Amino acid sequence: MQNRGGIILSNTETVPGKRIVEFYGVVTGNTVRAKHLGRDIMAGLKNIVGGELVGYTELLQESRNEATDRMVEQARSMGANAVVNVRFATSSIAQGAAELFAYGTGVRVE
Repeated sequence: MQNRGGIILSNTETVPGKRIVEFYGVVTGNTVRAKHLGRDIMAGLKNIVGGELVGYTELLQESRNEATDRMVEQARSMGANAVVNVRFATSSIAQGAAELFAYGTGVRVE
């Protein structure tokens, strides 16, 4: 469970210690990111010697944060103070570009 800008985020169907009093529906946030040439070069070198692709890890974390922030803003605009069943999905949009999609159910808890 996480609190993000006053909105509680939970990857379960409930918020521990709270009661859901209103459902607002599905809330979403997404971002589409393209690979970076510099990161691609470093990733190619890492593929030879092995190890974590730090540039891509950072890119994924930035994307996850941006998509989550957009989901939280949508929840807030609906009047929700929590999002339950938070999930992430990815998809390829074009060669070298991918979407990261965050979604859940906006609710009001007490």
